[in-house]
Amino acid sequence: MDRGRRPSELMTTREVAAYLRIKERKVYDLVAGGDIPVSRATGKLLFPRDLIEAWVRRRVEYKEDTAPLMPRPTVFAGSHDPLLDWALRESGSEIATFFDGSLDGLKRLAAGRVIGAGVHLFEPDIGDWNVGHVGRLLAGEPVVLMEWACRRQGLVVPAGNPLGISTIADLSGRRVVTRQPGAGSRVLLDHLLDQAGLTSSSVTLLTTPARSEADVALAVGEGRADAGLAIEGAARQYRLDFVPIADERYDLALWRRDVFEPPVQRLLAFAGTNAFRARAEVLGGYDLSGFGRIHANGP
Repeated sequence: MDRGRRPSELMTTREVAAYLRIKERKVYDLVAGGDIPVSRATGKLLFPRDLIEAWVRRRVEYKEDTAPLMPRPTVFAGSHDPLLDWALRESGSEIATFFDGSLDGLKRLAAGRVIGAGVHLFEPDIGDWNVGHVGRLLAGEPVVLMEWACRRQGLVVPAGNPLGISTIADLSGRRVVTRQPGAGSRVLLDHLLDQAGLTSSSVTLLTTPARSEADVALAVGEGRADAGLAIEGAARQYRLDFVPIADERYDLALWRRDVFEPPVQRLLAFAGTNAFRARAEVLGGYDLSGFGRIHANGP
């Protein structure tokens, strides 16, 4: 590998064997037993580097808490939420952000690169949100899944809804802006399209995915798309019409130790203020009645 070149995010069996200093045969044994993170998406065995690194760290033997040995950056990742983004600043939490989708956030959390991740991943097999994904990607980790808010998801359409879009089925033949793979909205949209009997060829997906809720609204507002799935607040902000489709739960996945540290405590305290509730009302589409409820708590 050339000096200075960034390592690939996906490792081969040979690279994993070299990284772990074991024979390739042992890697195949770990895969066969389901004991190591692996992807078969391409028909080959590929290993996400960040998950392999996290997998090794989880198996460190040490009689005391290892968290102080590897302090995590005071950063939130995961899916962008306008209310959370605003509250992080207004609360004086001093928490930085790197929002790039729910699955990306959980992977960064597993790799110890952030203290928390915002997630809204629909799990149709159990009719829930986020719990299964956190259980799989952060198995055995001291991670808390705390409810932030329930949000109204739907189709953002041009003002006046000139095409008369009222259901997911109405997207057939339309230009649709989607979020990047791994984003909670993309996971939900794929599920809704499937439920409506639509395939990828039934709609025209914009080539460049939207990286945030605001980007979805901009694509519709600028006429580049006929519709896109986003939260109600995004439509309101850009004075676009909104077709409600589903209520989703947006949770914060947090390292339990960091919940009690000043940055997160400042955020949670601010979320109990009248100013916070007023902001949620202005943005629209938020239900804060379940704020703070714990949906999962690792060992």
